[in-house]
Amino acid sequence: MPLALYTFGQFIERAEHEANDSFRVLNDQIFQNIEHADGLIARSGYASDPGPETWGPEIYPTFYVERGDGWSPATLSLWEDIETLFAFTYFGLHAIALKRGSEWFRKPKWPPLVLWWHRHDTPPTWAQGVEKHQFLHANGPTAQAFTFKMPFDKNDQPTKVDKLRVQTLRRSMASGDN
Repeated sequence: MPLALYTFGQFIERAEHEANDSFRVLNDQIFQNIEHADGLIARSGYASDPGPETWGPEIYPTFYVERGDGWSPATLSLWEDIETLFAFTYFGLHAIALKRGSEWFRKPKWPPLVLWWHRHDTPPTWAQGVEKHQFLHANGPTAQAFTFKMPFDKNDQPTKVDKLRVQTLRRSMASGDN
């Protein structure tokens, strides 16, 4: 059973503003890296971009404020487990982008991401990601929608990220063994 991830952010400036140019450069590089990331099963593409097929119509949570952009940064993907996702998220180029996030994104009053164990044979849709995200915001972490800080295992039991395994994955990433 794969681990699903949905992320959502809202730019400070309009999406095409030059203040977001450095985000777009990093984002393109991160999408190149993710295609070879250990543990990635698949990710949804975007209807407006070349790349993977989109997993349904792209929608946003109620936190989204339309300012003429027509879009906001969001991702939807499937992973083998929480440790491979954690290592990708908090190591390497993606970690650099996270540290710079305050340059581009409004400080969220919502969770920046939601995780859940996807129990279906087909990929999750954008609508399911938004539903899980809003559920997490309204209810806090549960087995149905959780975070890295309060994760649940495949049997819906509270668990912890295996930090030792994450360190091993990070070393493998750094040496280029992945």
